[in-house]
This record gives sequence, structure tokens and C-alpha cells, in this order.
Amino acid sequence: MACEVDLKQLACSYRELQKTVHPDRFAGEGERQQRLSVQYATHVNEAYDTLRSPLPRMAYLLKLAGRELDMENNTIMDPAFLMEQMEVREALSDLRNSSNPEPELEKMIDKAGDDMDRYQAQFTSFWTAGGEKELEKAEAVVRKMQFMVKLTVELEQLESELLDD
Repeated sequence: MACEVDLKQLACSYRELQKTVHPDRFAGEGERQQRLSVQYATHVNEAYDTLRSPLPRMAYLLKLAGRELDMENNTIMDPAFLMEQMEVREALSDLRNSSNPEPELEKMIDKAGDDMDRYQAQFTSFWTAGGEKELEKAEAVVRKMQFMVKLTVELEQLESELLDD
């Protein structure tokens, strides 16, 4: 099963499915049909949201492989990665007090993007190999991606704050 998605094709399929199950199409139908339409539309929306973003898509693929991730409670992480994350958060905090944060912020945004690309490539490699050890490594990558997604959001928020000033 491939882990890469053609986003244009996904969007096209999503729109077609939405046209088919959209609740407005069933406004004149019975209550049961309307309820089912809302449920189907919800499932289509959830599937689209899962497939269009790398992190939820990767977690879903692992779930299909029988590897349920407990992203909130599983705290087993590579200590070096955690140390790096603490350093990045400290640098991010320092940027808020910097007189000229833009150049360093751009470097951090670029690095986060590069890291995300690297993790996606690692996941693809592990997923494609498909062995038990590789799936464990893929899980570790997904946990790292979770940190990176949060970091990216924080970087974008800081960038937005700086642009507003």
C-alpha cells in the first residue's frame, strides 16, 4: 500500500464524493436518509482530512497495519531528539525577545520543513520495507513528526505575530 497521495486527485475524488452524499441532496428525503447522508458526509470529510496531511495519513497507515499509536500517552522517544527539541524551543523563546528575529526565524522554518521532508522520506522507506522492525521505526518517525508539526505551527504563529508588528 502506497503512503504517498496525489493531492490533486484526492481533492477531485473528495469533491465527487461530497456531491454524491451532501445532505442538501437529501433534503426532500425521509429522516433516515437525511441522517445517513450526514453520517456519510462526515466520513468523507474525516477521510479527506486524514489522507491530505502526512502525519494523520502515516498514523492511519500504521493503524491499518495493526500498530495503534497512542500519541498522547506513549512517551518513549529518542533522548537525543528530545534534547534537540528542547534546544529548538529555547531558541524559539529567545527569538521572541530578539531585536531582529526574522533571519533566524527563516532558518528555523527552513530547517523544520527540511526535517519534515526527511521524516516523510524515512517513513516511506520503512513502510515500503514492511518488516516488523521497520514498522517500529516508522512509528518512531510518526512520533517525531508529531513534534515537528507542533513546532511548525509555533513557527508560523511567531512569523504571523512579527508580520503584524
